[in-house]
Amino acid sequence: MSTVILPSAMPVDRKARVAGFLYVICIVCGFCAEACVRNKLVAYDDAGFTARNIIASPSLYRLGFLADLVSFTTGILIAVIFYDLFKSVSRPVARTSLVFAIVSNTVSIAASIFCFAPIHILSGAGYLKSFDPNQLQSLALLSLKLYQFGFVLNLGLFSIDCFATGYLIFRSTFLPRFLGILLIIGAFCYLTNSVAYFLPPKLLPDLFPWIYLPSLLAEVSLALWLLVAGVNVEKWRAVQQARAG
Repeated sequence: MSTVILPSAMPVDRKARVAGFLYVICIVCGFCAEACVRNKLVAYDDAGFTARNIIASPSLYRLGFLADLVSFTTGILIAVIFYDLFKSVSRPVARTSLVFAIVSNTVSIAASIFCFAPIHILSGAGYLKSFDPNQLQSLALLSLKLYQFGFVLNLGLFSIDCFATGYLIFRSTFLPRFLGILLIIGAFCYLTNSVAYFLPPKLLPDLFPWIYLPSLLAEVSLALWLLVAGVNVEKWRAVQQARAG
């Protein structure tokens, strides 16, 4: 019988590198789904253009949907490993980070139903014959806008996770403090963009996509550091022993 190795049973350095590897997958899949699929196929102010693109490239659109699911699922796995890594620094803050990571990614997984819906809405199936083509195109775009709403909500919730994780990294001693500072700045950018989305138009300037650049830098830096350098095992053990003592 094979033995299942739980995250807590892994050596801490391997655990950190697994988290880094999953983080790279999460970032690459999320970036590809947005930049390589939706940015090419979707225009949020043009229902006809969006519908024609989805009908012409259904396989590419489906790949973007699958990439999103991989990104959100790996986000949950990363949160579980991070909790195990950082709970000795501050268990309440680590729990807060874990809860907001799980909730935010679950929101996006649920919202993905709206992202996939245009494939069915524009399929030309018989049960849709009561709608004219313009109505179907509008319904498909509405579905994508609802997905966008869910994703922005996800990032607002995820910003709390980033604040908490940045704090834990800054306090940890077994990871460089600059990574924690970068992540806190990135969290502020995520939160600012989400707040701006829900405010009345023109109350805040449109900072998309530039507002995400500090967040991307922070997450890429953390992912690559964990993957390449891992954590300082001696300092991690010292934190563990200090808490146990």
